[in-house]
Amino acid sequence: MTGASRVECLERSRRALAEFEIGGMPTVLPFHRAVVDDPAFTGEPFTVHTGWIETEFRADLPPYAGEVASADGFGAAERERITVEVGGKRLEVVIPAGLGSGAPAAPRRASRSPRRVGPGPAGGGPSPGGDALVSPMQGTIVKIVAEEGRRVSAGDTVVVLEAMKMEQPLTAHKDGTVTRLAVQIGQTVSAGEIICELQG
Repeated sequence: MTGASRVECLERSRRALAEFEIGGMPTVLPFHRAVVDDPAFTGEPFTVHTGWIETEFRADLPPYAGEVASADGFGAAERERITVEVGGKRLEVVIPAGLGSGAPAAPRRASRSPRRVGPGPAGGGPSPGGDALVSPMQGTIVKIVAEEGRRVSAGDTVVVLEAMKMEQPLTAHKDGTVTRLAVQIGQTVSAGEIICELQG
C-alpha cells in the first residue's frame, strides 16, 4: 500500500484490510488488521523489532470459526492423520483418507507406525533388506568414517554429508562390511546415489 505520507498509507491499509475477505480457510488477515492499529507499529517512534511478535505483541485474536472448504473434495471426516518420517524426524500430517494405502477414501484411524518419505530410511539407507547405502539428498562428502572393508553395525555412521551448510551423518541401515565404497571426500553426490554396499 502507498500514500503521500505514512499516516495516509496506514489509513489505506486499514481500509483495504477491512474490506478484504477470504472464505473457506483461516488466514492471517486478523493479525494484519491488529498490526496496523497497534501503537508500536503506528506510533512515533516506530518500536516494532524482529522479536516484537514473540515478546510484545498482545492482540487477542479469536480463533478461526468459519467453515473450512476443501479444494480436493475431501471433508474433515474423509481425512486421516498419519505419522511420516522425513530425514530422521517424525512429522504428523493430514491426508485424504485412503491416500496412503491406495484404498478408496474412507475414514480411518490414525496410523501409529511412521511411514518413511524419501529414498530410504533415516540416515541414508535404502528400503529394508537391500545392501546399498544411498544418499537421501544432494550434498558433498566431507568425511568417510567407515573405510572399505570395515565391519559396521546398524546405526553406525559410514560417511558424513554436507548439505545446505549442515552436516548429515549417513548411517548403516544394517550390520555388514563396507564394500564397493563409491565416494571420496569432496565428492558431490545426488539424492539416491549409492554410497557403498553393506555385505554380510
